[in-house]
Amino acid sequence: MRITVKLFASLRERTGVATLFRSVPEGTTAGALLAALEEDLPALRAAGRIALAVNSEYTRAEQPLRDGDELALIPPVSGGCLPRAQRE
Repeated sequence: MRITVKLFASLRERTGVATLFRSVPEGTTAGALLAALEEDLPALRAAGRIALAVNSEYTRAEQPLRDGDELALIPPVSGGCLPRAQRE
């Protein structure tokens, strides 16, 4: 099966990769592909918890992949806007 993998935000910056393509065996899960990618791209290991989305929908690591799927790797997100008094 051929899977498109997209890396977002700090994951893209850490690895220098925005999109890659992987051929994986039938029955591969999103989590198994992430584990394989962490072996090939060690910078992913230091990223902390990574959210997974298959075809633009958040999913769990146990989600089986199908030929042609797109797996998105999304880093933890934090921050936001400071209270108004702290911005002035």
